[in-house]
Amino acid sequence: MQSRFKLTLLLAVITALFFSSCSSKTNKEGRYVPLNAVFVLHINGQSINSKLPWEEIKQNELFKEAYADSSTSALMRSVLDNPENTGIDVKNDILQFVVNDSTGGYMAVEGSLKDAAKFKQFTAEASKNLAVETEKNGIHFLSTDKMTAAWNKEKFVYVVNAHMFGRRSRNYSAEKDLNAIATQIFDLKEKGSLGADEKFSGLVGTTGDIHFWFNIEAMNISAEDLPRNMGPLAMIDLKKMYEGTRLTGTVNFENGKISADFKSYASKEMTEILKKYSGDKLSSDMLKRIPSNNLAGFFALNFKPEGIREYLKMLGLEGFANMGERMLGFNLDDFIKANKGDILVAVTDISKDSSGKPDASVIFSASIGDKQSFNKLVEAGKKLFDQNMGDFGPTFFYNMNENYFAIGNKKPEVDKYISTANNSNPAILDKISGSAGAAYINIQYLMKSVGPGKDSLDIATYNASIKIWDDVVAYGTGFKDGGSTQHLEINLLDKNTNSLKQMNAYMGEMGVIQKKRKEQYRSYYDMDKDKIDSTMKMIDSLKQQLH
Repeated sequence: MQSRFKLTLLLAVITALFFSSCSSKTNKEGRYVPLNAVFVLHINGQSINSKLPWEEIKQNELFKEAYADSSTSALMRSVLDNPENTGIDVKNDILQFVVNDSTGGYMAVEGSLKDAAKFKQFTAEASKNLAVETEKNGIHFLSTDKMTAAWNKEKFVYVVNAHMFGRRSRNYSAEKDLNAIATQIFDLKEKGSLGADEKFSGLVGTTGDIHFWFNIEAMNISAEDLPRNMGPLAMIDLKKMYEGTRLTGTVNFENGKISADFKSYASKEMTEILKKYSGDKLSSDMLKRIPSNNLAGFFALNFKPEGIREYLKMLGLEGFANMGERMLGFNLDDFIKANKGDILVAVTDISKDSSGKPDASVIFSASIGDKQSFNKLVEAGKKLFDQNMGDFGPTFFYNMNENYFAIGNKKPEVDKYISTANNSNPAILDKISGSAGAAYINIQYLMKSVGPGKDSLDIATYNASIKIWDDVVAYGTGFKDGGSTQHLEINLLDKNTNSLKQMNAYMGEMGVIQKKRKEQYRSYYDMDKDKIDSTMKMIDSLKQQLH
């Protein structure tokens, strides 16, 4: 009896684990999003509303102006009072997606309903009562020639014609049966939706305020739509570049920063190259050689040069890459041997010159593999520069030792980079340690170096911005579960307040400034128009006197 109970319990656990593992590959968020959607934006309404309640949005200066504006309709004012007056459940998931097809595609927004009657009333009034109401198989429609709204008791979808993505077919027509598209979305089978896509399940399974999805494969035009005369590009197997390519991202609004985690999936061939030839770690020695602590920003990368050959082989361009050997004086083997696999671009010491224009020190550096091969690259670069720029091009200075090559616009900085191992110690090094690639922008330093403009609205923009932005850092986090991962942080000065609340206040302030700027432009335009009218009247008067 006891052994039978144990066996039953074991089977129950195995069954639970089996269904759990199966269910992890599906998701409810993409259940009514077509599998071939080019772009998807998923907004976690519950999370967003918890971080930025509507009562706080009402304190936004731009919101207050819109609410007080006498031209704001009663309908819009009711929505501003409470967005749930649209009938939409704003504390649930909202999705926007774009589908590309031979007729140009469409864009849709879908979500859950809290009150179907309110939704109908809102949509009808928003269309100025021009939408035609119909009903079929339990789905209600309000349609105009440009948009349709469809809903049942639980969910809604807005569909609009959208041909801004992808190819234009010869059969393209502005006319599209939007009601039929909405019906197809409601009737979508799970296997034909992103609800059954394992990668999309992995995306929405991560904790986030916003998720986005790019199907780069679906964005690319098909081979039959390409121009026939493509020259050298005709030899490229484009399918190997974009087949299976996806870019996903998760955004979180945290205290003091906006964080985003990206994951990119490549084609099978490209994935094998990335796994084998991805870089290891950034060179901290190169970063510490940056010849100033007044760092505006940098981009650094570590890579395996041999991967370049494999990438060109995949595209069928290895032979083509060597065709310029006679002209340049080096071939693909020389290029790969010359580079050890580290590059750095850094911008420092921003100031204003005597004319008030921004000035800065810019340095590019590369680590040297084989010195003799690298000298070939240097000579080729000098030859190309002399032929194309001559005495009229910008002035650059370069220097090199056994390990590094550096070129920049300021000779003392270039020489200092090459000769000194520890010129600086950027604080950002600890955060990007272990990454194969990173980028950094010091927004505070950039703004303070350039300073505000002379116009009062430019000064207001500067004052609003200098109080919020700190810096931006992005770096790779490795290759995981079939995709390359990256992390991005937009850091704010106030580390104790949620970034969504800070952005709400900032956008409100900037919106008011932009409104004043438009009014200023309009005033200048009216003044110029008055001057032109006055001048024209004077000319007409002179003509009459002369006659």
